Amino acid sequence: MVFSQAKRIRFISAGLALSVLAACEGGFDYDLRGDAAGSALDTSDAALTATSKRPNPDNRGVISYPNYQVAVAQRDDTLQDVSARVGIPVEELSRTNGIAPDVKLRQDEVIVLPYRVAEPSPATGGTGVIVPPGGVDIAALAGGAIESANTTEVQTSSLAPAAAPVTTPSENAQTGLEPVRHKVKRGETAFTIARLYNVSVRSLAEWNGLGSDFTIRENQILLIPPADPSAAAPAPAAVSTVATTKPGEGSPTPTPPSASKPLPDDATAAKVAAAPKPESPDLGAQQSASQAAMGYPVSGKIIRPYAKGKNNGIDIAGDAGAPVLAAADGKVAAITTDADDVTILVVRHPNNLMTVYYNVADVKVSKGTNVKRGQPMAQLPEENAFVHFEVRDGFDSVDPAPYLK
Repeated sequence: MVFSQAKRIRFISAGLALSVLAACEGGFDYDLRGDAAGSALDTSDAALTATSKRPNPDNRGVISYPNYQVAVAQRDDTLQDVSARVGIPVEELSRTNGIAPDVKLRQDEVIVLPYRVAEPSPATGGTGVIVPPGGVDIAALAGGAIESANTTEVQTSSLAPAAAPVTTPSENAQTGLEPVRHKVKRGETAFTIARLYNVSVRSLAEWNGLGSDFTIRENQILLIPPADPSAAAPAPAAVSTVATTKPGEGSPTPTPPSASKPLPDDATAAKVAAAPKPESPDLGAQQSASQAAMGYPVSGKIIRPYAKGKNNGIDIAGDAGAPVLAAADGKVAAITTDADDVTILVVRHPNNLMTVYYNVADVKVSKGTNVKRGQPMAQLPEENAFVHFEVRDGFDSVDPAPYLK
């Protein structure tokens, strides 16, 4: 199975998915980046930057930063309701945020205000403008994630700042860093955006009131959770102890094992038989539907086993066009694609379990469909005919083997 270098770099793990799914936490590989054919498929470690909590809004839902303000929606709000509370025409809120005036908003969804309104005050149940914590370099912390991100993956555009308020922070003002604003473009997902800024998709969802499927809209403005200045810095990478040489000097010759331990004589060596390489199991021949908690999604051979933190699932090769089956009874929770337009399908099962099917084609089910174990949901693509299959307990990946035996 051959992949281009670009594909190997961009190849994603079903953490994706969870573009997808809610209720999960921690190590889920949110944007499924990696390489199902060699490199680590899981990149959840790239999205572990500690982030601050979102400040509390005032009674109108307004949070005021030095360069802009946002309003936080309440349950069953529409832009009409937000407009009535903050005093900005609904048409302007709609144009700024790419939301129709009558669309029902999610609770805690963030609405960016096109211009400043009265600052939060004791009269509105607020404490004024959010002020940076003392001694913190705002520019460094707010922009650090962007500078370290791979901006070739997702294209972004800067949003013009609003006029800064001319106010004096109250003594009980909330402190925090001003978040970067990101305007969603076609094809982006919550996972690709979270990876771009090196934050977890869970934190991105909490800050912006995203739903359990992490759906975002084109032209929606998201607040990127700023780094937590109180979080401990990551441990420095270990210093390599391998000897290096200057260019042109050549590499040092390693000491052969025989220098310290003699090689066995021919008679002894002949007695040592090379261990035969075990063949990959034929899943179709070994699987028993009545004995296992889950069934294999395709009939084929495992080409890459589970390895926590490196491959948060198993990769199973099969025939091009072969059906991809539901591993167990459940409900389709999400169908999405990654930055390479590779399809990801997620099924939710009882007891907070989810299964993820990455690299599928011709999806035959839709979100919300109840599926039965063994039901065809999609098929393997014509090229790179394999599926990356994950079992998730909440957001944590678990070894699929115990469920399949």
